[in-house]
Amino acid sequence: MPNIEIFSGSSHQDLSQKVADRLGLELGKVVTKKFSNQETCVEIGESVRGEDVYIVQSGCGEINDSLMELLIAINACKIASASRVTAVIPCFPYARQDKKDKSRAPVSATLVANMLSVAGTDHIITMDLHASQIQGFFDSPVDNLYAEPAVLKWIRENISEWRNCTIVSPDAGGVKTVTSIADRLNVDFALIHKERKKASEVDRMVLVGDVKDCVAILVDDMADTCSTICHAADKLLSAGATRVYAVLIHGIFSGPAISRINNACFEAVVVTNTIPQEDKMKHCSKIQVIDISMILAEAIRRTHNGESVSYLFSHVPL
Repeated sequence: MPNIEIFSGSSHQDLSQKVADRLGLELGKVVTKKFSNQETCVEIGESVRGEDVYIVQSGCGEINDSLMELLIAINACKIASASRVTAVIPCFPYARQDKKDKSRAPVSATLVANMLSVAGTDHIITMDLHASQIQGFFDSPVDNLYAEPAVLKWIRENISEWRNCTIVSPDAGGVKTVTSIADRLNVDFALIHKERKKASEVDRMVLVGDVKDCVAILVDDMADTCSTICHAADKLLSAGATRVYAVLIHGIFSGPAISRINNACFEAVVVTNTIPQEDKMKHCSKIQVIDISMILAEAIRRTHNGESVSYLFSHVPL
């Protein structure tokens, strides 16, 4: 693949390396450092003039540092005469702040989109946006990839009774994803309606659907403190489910999340590696990881060659 350079930010170098290996490329040289006043400095270590540049940086860890590092790297490549700069952001930062749902609330996802555009981004590749309308916040093209094909593959290969399972959404927002997975597996789906007193505290949960005597698979795009899915798992067991699994695309697992998962009744909590999970897996044996580097690598290859990426919405590349 001529005229292509892949650089890695510091937030998830393992995923960047897997993507580069998959494409048969070396990661480009980049040095990230901080001055004593905590300003971020990014130095691109090789020529990018006329190159098709891809910068892989996930919105995780110290999110604000990761975002600033990505913006500086994009700008550095742009003013060094790169022909096109694509930001590969497996987990999009600030994606949950996507609408003005109360007075004086910020729509921070729009702000991030504007910052990426001003930095010089020509194209965005991301995965399972919290709200698909975020794609409309950009003037440049956005490829929102889906982990759904990889999730379906994992369910078929690792849950022996998958034909007798119910796919469950822990909230109303995830119904579209859950019904899509249930249709492709030809199984039933259910919904948990939650009533909140505060933004981060669930007051009451109501199960809509039947899970009696079947395996329940909770599917959500993101898990942060894991309060909701752990409450949902208890609700499903009390409703007669034989076993409960959780499939989460972006496993943030902040605060007391790991201890909650350890104490919950899950057989397994399955996440993708859009966010590094090695440290979390050391403290929680229930966490299993689906590798999505091949989806990102194939999207990069197809984008570079001017091919359609719609194949990836329903297939896992070999």
